[in-house]
Amino acid sequence: MAIESKIKDGIGLIGLNRPEKANAYDRDHLTMIREAFCSLAQQCEVIAFHSLHPGAFCAGADLDEMSDATPKDAENLLSQAVFTEIARSSVVTIAVVNGPAVAGGFELALAADLRVVGPQAMFRLPETSLGIIPAAGGSTRLTGLLGASIAKQVILGGRTVSSADAVRWGLGVASEGDPLVFGLQWAKAIQGNPAATAAAKRIVDAAAEDRSLADERKTQAQLYANRRRS
Repeated sequence: MAIESKIKDGIGLIGLNRPEKANAYDRDHLTMIREAFCSLAQQCEVIAFHSLHPGAFCAGADLDEMSDATPKDAENLLSQAVFTEIARSSVVTIAVVNGPAVAGGFELALAADLRVVGPQAMFRLPETSLGIIPAAGGSTRLTGLLGASIAKQVILGGRTVSSADAVRWGLGVASEGDPLVFGLQWAKAIQGNPAATAAAKRIVDAAAEDRSLADERKTQAQLYANRRRS
């Protein structure tokens, strides 16, 4: 089972469970994430994403599946759709990261409302080195969270964001002790006022990002087409 979904003390937990692939996802795994999230969102005020194994949070898209990707796949990018559903849900989401969050794994963390950053966390968006862009919301959300200067360092310059960088820049909060335990404690502190929390989240998120997300898909489709011709 590549996804473990459960409720603990009223908190929804989605555990990524594909250690042989550093929790990389393909279409089937994205569908599992979507289904688990939609189910938990009907029952919980807060949902946390985490890895069930040490060593990685998520390596992003499965490169074996990506090698066969077409421009049409990019125009209807499932990862962007799933991560946008997570970002725009009325429930509060937390990404508990204590290992590499790379490419789509970083984009999943960016889709969450809050991020707990363990000492082993690191973040990268290496897509341009592969001839593509971060199109699952990464180009849009990283810029929105940290500004164009840092986004360019990460996306264009290939800069790795360390755990210390993430905390210093406000991307996440440093865990005190075990990152998942800290994340669950934070989640419990959030519970209790779902209407107010949802309203506050809606106001904070009220930036128009639809056009930027559409540009990500369109550009990715063009790059996939160029890659297949070369």
